[in-house]
Amino acid sequence: MTLRISVIGTGYLGATHAAAMAEFGFEVLGLDIDPEKIATLTAGQVPMYEPGLSELLLKHVAGHEGSTGRLRFTTSAQEAAEFGDVHFVCVNTPQRKGEFAADMSYVDAAIDSLAPHLTRPVLVVGKSTVPVGSAGRLAERLAALAPVGEGAELAWNPEFLREGFAVQDTLRPDRIVIGARGGRAEELLREVYAEPIAAGVPFLVTDYATAELVKTAANSFLATKISFINAMAEVCEAAGADVTQLSAALALDDRIGGKFLNSGLGFGGGCLPKDIRAFMARAGELGADQALTFLREVDSINMRRRSRMVELAREQCAGGFLGRRIAVLGAAFKPNSDDIRDSPALNVAAQIQLQGAQVTVYDPKAMDNARKMFPGLTYADSALEAAEGAHVVLHLTEWQEFRALDPAELGAVVAERRLLDGRNVLDADAWRAAGWTYRALGRPS
Repeated sequence: MTLRISVIGTGYLGATHAAAMAEFGFEVLGLDIDPEKIATLTAGQVPMYEPGLSELLLKHVAGHEGSTGRLRFTTSAQEAAEFGDVHFVCVNTPQRKGEFAADMSYVDAAIDSLAPHLTRPVLVVGKSTVPVGSAGRLAERLAALAPVGEGAELAWNPEFLREGFAVQDTLRPDRIVIGARGGRAEELLREVYAEPIAAGVPFLVTDYATAELVKTAANSFLATKISFINAMAEVCEAAGADVTQLSAALALDDRIGGKFLNSGLGFGGGCLPKDIRAFMARAGELGADQALTFLREVDSINMRRRSRMVELAREQCAGGFLGRRIAVLGAAFKPNSDDIRDSPALNVAAQIQLQGAQVTVYDPKAMDNARKMFPGLTYADSALEAAEGAHVVLHLTEWQEFRALDPAELGAVVAERRLLDGRNVLDADAWRAAGWTYRALGRPS
């Protein structure tokens, strides 16, 4: 009999995973406590922007013309428990307020709501990013709360999604990691992931702790690589060197590679910042805090890039923001996303506004989210509108739309042709040829 799958939590991770499971041919039921979110998904609409996800949902959500009908949604934990043979937990683990540690309350609540309804042998699979040691604790709690006892087995299967590529990364991952204690977990998950495994995707089975560490270690390495090149940008600014040329030279070393080696405003979003902080907090709890002290500097370098961009903007305003108009191109923390969590672009925009400037922001997809989070900023419907009358233009999220801007056209609407490229991706020569003063982090003026 074909497995049936439930997905607990239908946010960014859960909605994508549910749609992908339906694409793999399974009957899927998505569970969430938010009735509004469930209504939106049932209508075939995506509550966030992620390329390809809307089309994938409509292909499978029941009740829509031409859909397979393999994907439904509910607010009932009992219905999900009775439906699924494999239950994926895809809820968020944000940073705990006032601390570095991860907030596990959503994961705990998901287990607590599902377990009492498990009356037959099932597999519960955690995909959330959690502190190492969580899976062991949750396995014991699951068995204690479920009527079926140890027949409710737990596995951990960390996600490795990149926002903007989540659908691709779910359907064609670069690896599948499973943390398990034996039982049927490996057998069932090989069946769930049969399609990518058949396509040659590596399938690794580990213990719980190793599976949990794979995700946090990967994010910590990526954050370190980004902060390394941004630290080099600080040195380049002091020495009069060009960090983009330095990065290009380093990328030619196959031991280093060019991915995540682009200097700029640094990382943000809902994963890297909170994950490295939670990793440090957990290492401290385990008595291994000295092993990760370097991550404090990684975090510090990242935050300094934002302050440096504010300083550069102030310099371009002759030392003061009062009465100046600043255009900010970008609100999302990265392109191809509407996610503004810990967005470097909005952090910089808010800092400049607090210092007296009139700041106008434009982003192709993140405007609604930005307005809700930063209602005090001014927003425009296009890059040209945002730049109208601006004394300085800040390029802070590297959307293709911004790369394609015509320097002359934008120059016709600004008060002064001053551009700060916070992502080091614009053509400096083209902008300077059009009469702009072009500055970028880590590059000569």
